[in-house]
Amino acid sequence: MNDNVKASENWLWGAYSPLGLSVALIAFLADQLHKWWMLSVWELQLHDRIFVTSFYNLVYYSNKGISFSMLQMDGAGQYLLSGFALIVSIAMAVWLAKSGDSRLMAISVGLIIGGALGNALDRLHLGGVADFFEFHAYGFYWPAFNIADAAIVAGVGGLLYDLVIPSRKGAANQA
Repeated sequence: MNDNVKASENWLWGAYSPLGLSVALIAFLADQLHKWWMLSVWELQLHDRIFVTSFYNLVYYSNKGISFSMLQMDGAGQYLLSGFALIVSIAMAVWLAKSGDSRLMAISVGLIIGGALGNALDRLHLGGVADFFEFHAYGFYWPAFNIADAAIVAGVGGLLYDLVIPSRKGAANQA
């Protein structure tokens, strides 16, 4: 095999690509199955809210914006946000293939990709992101979120940890 073919294979498929893309698929499927369950079986969209505990409710909000419902958009805006999520997901998959050097990074990138694609599909299919989890305490209500949002936050947290905390391998090489 010539070097050009090997270089293109490395660009598309790194050592941790299978792990990261598997996590992305699992996060995406978990999010979409949960949304299907909430909307088709529980029919949560027909209820105001379901009180689960003194600090947690199940609700249905269709978020047409981005984080914390900022930049509310209808119509073409949903396609724009979905396209942006797809571009970011592809860029992160390429970054994983080129730079992925740890399991934590692969898992984190996979969580972000799966969550972003789950929310993008909502925008295209439902006209907005379906949010269900509502936590509250002492009159303060945290913005509703879903499994995709939780995956994205966990992925960003994992990436920050992986990028900021030196690995044992790197620390051993410096000693």
